[in-house]
Amino acid sequence: MVMDILIKSPEKYIGCSVKLPTSKSISNRLLLLNALSYSPFEIKNLSDSDDTEVMLEVLNSNSTTFDIGAAGTSMRFLTAFLSKVVGEWVLTGSARMKQRPIGVLVEALRKLGAKIEYEEKEGYPPLRIFGSALKGGDINLPGNISSQYISALLMIAPQVENGLTIHLEGDIISKPYIDLTLNLMEEYGVKGLWHDDKTIIIPEANYCPKQMSVEADWSAASYWYEIVALNPELEVVLQGLSRNSLQGDSKVLEIFKKLGVESKFTRKGLTLSSSETSPKSFKYNFINQPDLAQTVVVTCCLLNVPFSFIGLQTLKIKETDRINALIKELGKLGFMLTTNDVDTLEWKGEKSELPKGEIVEIDTYEDHRMAMAFAPAASRLSSVIIKNSAVVSKSYPQFWDDLKMVGYEIS
Repeated sequence: MVMDILIKSPEKYIGCSVKLPTSKSISNRLLLLNALSYSPFEIKNLSDSDDTEVMLEVLNSNSTTFDIGAAGTSMRFLTAFLSKVVGEWVLTGSARMKQRPIGVLVEALRKLGAKIEYEEKEGYPPLRIFGSALKGGDINLPGNISSQYISALLMIAPQVENGLTIHLEGDIISKPYIDLTLNLMEEYGVKGLWHDDKTIIIPEANYCPKQMSVEADWSAASYWYEIVALNPELEVVLQGLSRNSLQGDSKVLEIFKKLGVESKFTRKGLTLSSSETSPKSFKYNFINQPDLAQTVVVTCCLLNVPFSFIGLQTLKIKETDRINALIKELGKLGFMLTTNDVDTLEWKGEKSELPKGEIVEIDTYEDHRMAMAFAPAASRLSSVIIKNSAVVSKSYPQFWDDLKMVGYEIS
């Protein structure tokens, strides 16, 4: 159900302890590795996000046609997985999913012997997959594609004849997600190697089942960093985060330290508090943490911190074109952002004031991160309307209930 909500800033902020959702990035990888290892174990603390629910449904289904909705990770991972499972399969998704390219992954799988056909537009879902045994060897991929393509190939590589050697060309984006995949594969008994900084070698091998548990999601933590940055009087404890996390988005701790948020691990969890400092300007390369970009962009604008951000090329093929979505929605708040329309966003500090008393409506473009990044804007605008608020279920279903704990009024 599509539902818009009105968020009002608290009359008084309340310190609280938040149980964060567990990582869907880890959950989805573990579900695939569990299936590949024929594991008898259930994964503990699985994410309750839409994306993970979709993976579970497909892997436990007796159907041959799967509609994965807007779950991009599931589309990439399942395309590779079903290519090696004997049978005829159809993978489809939402209207936006049919606009998200998958040609690079399909061509790589075809080189391994996979038979995959496009049901509609060339290079895009839906796909008809004729699963069979695959034969490995060497494949070349551009390094600046989605890391999910690379992770999908890595996870099936041990069960491909002769294994797989992946040569990445040019700059590599989102490398922490590739390393996360390799680390989780090693937990299941298969050790992949970075032969050099552009080559990954995966031997033919059998996965070994293992009992695994999922840690809390550092991407979800980013919205709480934003809230504390905008409300210096507030202190929040986040539960379930790992100090030595493999998640690339754990860098949010370092990023927000520059934006005035202190982080301290205690027995209760990770405590966030304000140092009440703010930089005169901020530059950052998001090539390894693209999912943090929306949160940081909105925070900088609301803190009046001019910024210049690069490494945003994958934002254009996410749930929406996130670069243009940010430009449009922050324009409603009086912030005029610029871009090279490829991989940059910049705000030089100029701002036009909003008419007093105006309630701004934020469109979310069916993108969970747009909704959550803009929700804390109520702290500076008194109130804000978030359109189609249910999109948060993609990664953080209890987000609106958690905001109420701090004192935000939501109706």
